[in-house]
Amino acid sequence: MKLWRWILALVIVAALAAFCWHWVAADPGYVLVRFHGYTMQTSLLAAVVILVLAWMVIAGLWRAVRWPFGAYSRRHQRTSRQRLAEGLVALMEGRYGDAERDLHRASRLDTLRGPALLAAAEAASRRGEHARALEALDQASQVAPRAARVVRARVLRRDGKPAEALALLTPEADSGNLSPGGWRELVLAAVAAGDTRRARHALEPLQKSGVMSVRAYNSLEAVVLVASIQAASDGAVLNTLWSQLPKAQRRAPAVVDAYARKAAGYGLSLPAMDEVESALRREWSPQLVETYGVLAGDDLDARLRRAEGWLDAHPNDSSLLLSLGRMSVRLQLWSKARQYLERSLALAPSASAWEGLGDTYTGMGDAGLAQRCYRNAIAIVRGDAIAPLPEGAVVGGRLDTRPIAIEERDVHGVPRLKE
Repeated sequence: MKLWRWILALVIVAALAAFCWHWVAADPGYVLVRFHGYTMQTSLLAAVVILVLAWMVIAGLWRAVRWPFGAYSRRHQRTSRQRLAEGLVALMEGRYGDAERDLHRASRLDTLRGPALLAAAEAASRRGEHARALEALDQASQVAPRAARVVRARVLRRDGKPAEALALLTPEADSGNLSPGGWRELVLAAVAAGDTRRARHALEPLQKSGVMSVRAYNSLEAVVLVASIQAASDGAVLNTLWSQLPKAQRRAPAVVDAYARKAAGYGLSLPAMDEVESALRREWSPQLVETYGVLAGDDLDARLRRAEGWLDAHPNDSSLLLSLGRMSVRLQLWSKARQYLERSLALAPSASAWEGLGDTYTGMGDAGLAQRCYRNAIAIVRGDAIAPLPEGAVVGGRLDTRPIAIEERDVHGVPRLKE
């Protein structure tokens, strides 16, 4: 395609040249120049060519004269760009002291002053030199005020001053002129400062800005909503907040989990249970299953039977087995609790499962095994090695670590035979 364009352009130029030649040949024009007794006669075309050549010669001589004087400036520009590149690489590599030094040197060039000072402030902040970062931002604000304001808010938030960061960004947020990165910093600062209402209000413009991916935004949104739920002072405030949230925001497992635990703490066990069960019907979540087993309520028998029905679809879910074991412990069904908890430990050892198994042995009157289970729970939290139970203490002689295979059925519901 490029070759054809060049050929077409050459054909057009040749056609124009031929036309202009015939047009000039018919009347080449006449130019007479008389100066101090000297006379010069030529055609118009020759005069134009002479003027163009004279302009080229003068321009070349001017560049040749200026070249020695501009050598220092060109060297300064080249060195500053190199230092900016080296400073950014050092910043990414974690060599914050080298990055700050190179970036400050690069900022001596006016065209690089803004980005170099902003990057130097970031390097100083990551190094823990927040005062130096703020000094660099004072200089950067004269060149790039909006970017400097966002970086200043980030530095203040890292320095443990989220209220100051929030106050810095609030005026632009209220006027709607905050940059995309500023909206993100506003959300983080508001959450850290405990102003969850402003953090929730900033989520919509942050989402519209497109500065974050869908996954990153959903994660940040869950953090804001969980913080808002945990900040509810009583059950009435919690229910009001929950009813005002859009339906899409009430679907995240972490948000449902926070609401269920907070509501149960205020004695609202029934609404908490309804939300957890509705969320599990929409999408399976090990986090919510584990919460399902610890919520208070008088319907523990019915809840245990309902959860046991989920085993057909999720036989290898350690969180479900842990919840079943916990509910069995609360109902004093020691044999069933022991079976579920041992299976959960076989699939995914956890401190919670060891603790539940310790409660089971306590209920069965075996204090020695109970103490060993509690010690294993503490060992997992600390990262230490656990002490296995005696073979005789485990149902069947040892823990079965093989996953339970899910039964395969055809379209008519008939089990398939294994080959």
